[in-house]
Amino acid sequence: MISVQNILSHELIGLDVLVVAASNPTHIGVNGTIIDETKNMLAIRTVRGFKQIPKRHSIFRIHLPEGRIVEIDGSVISLAPEKRINLQIKRGYHNGTKHRIERPGSKTGMQGR
Repeated sequence: MISVQNILSHELIGLDVLVVAASNPTHIGVNGTIIDETKNMLAIRTVRGFKQIPKRHSIFRIHLPEGRIVEIDGSVISLAPEKRINLQIKRGYHNGTKHRIERPGSKTGMQGR
């Protein structure tokens, strides 16, 4: 079951999302349901159609089925979904703190927001 603790290594498709920060100001405030995910983009179905939002330089507020909300720095999830799901979380989950995730076989890992 998806939770705040395992969100980074879980499937995001089907979750409700709000873009709370982005390098492109027109992306801020986009909300809807995640319908697809690639290495670099989230596809979101909105009331006005479909939007492709780059993961990097964006912060996403994701609503979990249990009713909790988590914000994720898109650079932390900028991997192909099938690879991200196999990541080992080295330090916590995103609740305003930094993440450190490590790719299998990696020595230094990747630091998120």
